[in-house]
Amino acid sequence: MVTSKPTQWAEVDEQGRLVLPPGMAARFGLTPGARLRLEDDDGKVRLHRPLTHLARIYVEPTIYCNLDCITCLRNVWDERLGRMKPATFDRILEGISAVEPRPLVFFGGIGEPLFHPQLADMVARTKALGATVELITNGTLLNDKKARELIEAGLDVIWISIDGATPESYADVRLGAELPHVLENIVHLRQIRPGGHHPQPKIGIAFVAMKRNIKDLPAVLNLARRLGASFFKVSNVLPYTEQLRTEILYDHLLNDIAYMPSAWLPHLSLPKMEINEDTAPAIFQAFRSGFNVSLAGHNLGGNNDVCNFVESGALAVGWDGGVAPCLPLLHNHSHFLKQYQRVSRRHIVGNVNQRDLLDIWHDPSYVAYRERVQSFAFAPCTFCGGCDLIEGNEEDCLGNTFPVCGGCLWAQGVIQCP
Repeated sequence: MVTSKPTQWAEVDEQGRLVLPPGMAARFGLTPGARLRLEDDDGKVRLHRPLTHLARIYVEPTIYCNLDCITCLRNVWDERLGRMKPATFDRILEGISAVEPRPLVFFGGIGEPLFHPQLADMVARTKALGATVELITNGTLLNDKKARELIEAGLDVIWISIDGATPESYADVRLGAELPHVLENIVHLRQIRPGGHHPQPKIGIAFVAMKRNIKDLPAVLNLARRLGASFFKVSNVLPYTEQLRTEILYDHLLNDIAYMPSAWLPHLSLPKMEINEDTAPAIFQAFRSGFNVSLAGHNLGGNNDVCNFVESGALAVGWDGGVAPCLPLLHNHSHFLKQYQRVSRRHIVGNVNQRDLLDIWHDPSYVAYRERVQSFAFAPCTFCGGCDLIEGNEEDCLGNTFPVCGGCLWAQGVIQCP
C-alpha cells in the first residue's frame, strides 16, 4: 500500500512574516535569528538550510583496512595509519549531545569501520543520545558476532560496497575480497535482524561506476533487490591513479551543454516516458543535441556548483580528532582532473581534542568559509580547459584562496557519498 506524506502548510501572519510548522522549523534548524539563503527557482521559493545548523557528522573510526581496493585514496598517500582513541570519541559524543535536534552520525571515511574493535560500542553510545546512525563497510568482516552487535546497538542503516556482480568482476576492484563471502554475510544479517514492517538496520548498496564494471550495474541492482536493500547509490570513480584515469565515465560530461543550465543556452524539457529500444536512441540523441536538458521537471545541471556537505549541514571528524568541512578535505590526496594531476591539501578547521565540536562549528572563520562555498563563486575549473592553477586547491584565477573548490567533482554531482 502506497501512502503519501501529509501536506504541510506555511502561513503568512499579520505582520507579513512567513510561519513554518514547528516540527519542520526545528528539523531544519530554523531557530530565532537564523539566517538562510533564498532562491527564486522558476516560480518556486527555495529555502536553504541555515549554515549554523549542524545536521550530519561523518566520523572516521580508523584508516586501517583489510583490503587493497583499486579505487581507494590510500593508494596515493603516505599519511600515518591510526584508529580513533576512546577519549577522542568521548569528545565527539559531548558535541553531539549539545546539538538539538540530534545530527545524523555516519561512520565511514578512509578505512574499514569494522576494523575498529569498539565500533559497535561507538554505535550504541551514539544511539543512546537519540541520533540516527549509519555506517559503510566492505562487508568482509560482517560476521555473526559483529552483525549481532550492530543490531543490538541499534544501527539504523548499513551500507555495503558492491562493485561487481560476479566473483571475478567484484575481485577485480575489491582486491582481497570474495563476493560470495560478502553476500553470505548480508543474507545472514538480514535473517537475524528483527522482523516487522521496518526491520533494522536497513541495507544500502554503494556502487562505484567505471568502464570496467558499468555493464554489471543492472545485475548488481537485481542483486540488491534480492538482498532486500532499501537504498542503492551509484558514484563515479575518482581517478587517483593513471590507471583509473582511463576508467572514468564522465570525460565529456563536464563540458556537456545538456548538464549546464544557463539563460544563454537553449533549453529542452523532456516528459516522463518509457525508456526502451524504441525511445532510448532518440533520447540519447536529444541529450547530445546542444540543448540544456530537463527531465520530468528536473534540470540535469541542478547539482552544478552545489556542495552537498554544506547544504546538508555536515562536517567530518577524522580518526585523530581533526575536523574538516567535508570528507574530501579530511586528508591530503591527489587525483586527475582533465589532463592534470590535482593535489588537494586537507583543510582542518579544528580538533575535538582541543576545542568543543560546537565551538569549532560556530567559529566565525568556519562559518564564513561555508558561506563562501554556498555562494560558490569559484573559478569553473571542472569546465574550462585548465591551467596550472587547476593542479591544486591553493588558489584560483578569480583570486580565491585556500581552499578553493572549483575543481571539486562532488560539487558537480559527479562523485557522491552515501
